[in-house]
Amino acid sequence: MPEGDTVWNTARVLERALAGARLTGSDFRVPQLATTDLTGWVVRECASRGKHLLLRLDGPADGSRWTLHSHLRMDGTWRAYAPGERWTARPAHLIRVVLRAPTATAVGYHLHEVALVPTDEEARLVGHLGPDLLGEDWDPAEAIRRLSAHPDAAIGPALLDQRNLAGVGNLYKCEVLFLRGIDPRTPVRDVPDLGCLVTLAQELLAANRGRWTQSTTGSLRRGQTSHVYGRRAQPCRRCGTAIRKEEQGERVTYWCPTCQPGTTT
Repeated sequence: MPEGDTVWNTARVLERALAGARLTGSDFRVPQLATTDLTGWVVRECASRGKHLLLRLDGPADGSRWTLHSHLRMDGTWRAYAPGERWTARPAHLIRVVLRAPTATAVGYHLHEVALVPTDEEARLVGHLGPDLLGEDWDPAEAIRRLSAHPDAAIGPALLDQRNLAGVGNLYKCEVLFLRGIDPRTPVRDVPDLGCLVTLAQELLAANRGRWTQSTTGSLRRGQTSHVYGRRAQPCRRCGTAIRKEEQGERVTYWCPTCQPGTTT
């Protein structure tokens, strides 16, 4: 499930595979770009913003700059393959974009919101997002301001709202609330020290940046990487209470009813 750090990692993979390359072909399997041909375009860089990928390109002749945008949501992914290598990451019917270069082929699976826009118009697609936890614009004060603008919202869904801060997914939501001892249903107005909460979220994502195994416990061993996420009915690593799971909004949440006081029994 993509979160800010895995999307950041994906951007780095595409950057290493394609940056500076002149594309030898492209294949768009989305209706709005079905006839688009990027042959001859040069890949300038690849960046991430929250769960959005921004592949920036130079046009073939006129010097124009364009951005190929895709949103990974919960199920999208990109893979880079060597020439001649089989595309095995996902079934072929999930392929949405193929970009071919002399040294690599990038394949995007189950991508969402695929769009090609002038680079100076990127804000139309990502301008609504809050400060990016892994971006140069990370601003904890702005994240706090945005969260505080909706004091009655439950903190769990508020952390997932990318308009507040970009990059937190369900895993980090559950884990940061456990580490801060906060019930995920607590209204934002009652959360003690929002500054510490958003700072911890940023630190957790930054700690996992550059690797694919996400850990909030300090261990990379299988089954030991999370405190509560994915551990329904298992004992809390801190107090031994059974971890609970329930739907909160459109997502599930995991928490410890002892270590995160305020939870009803």
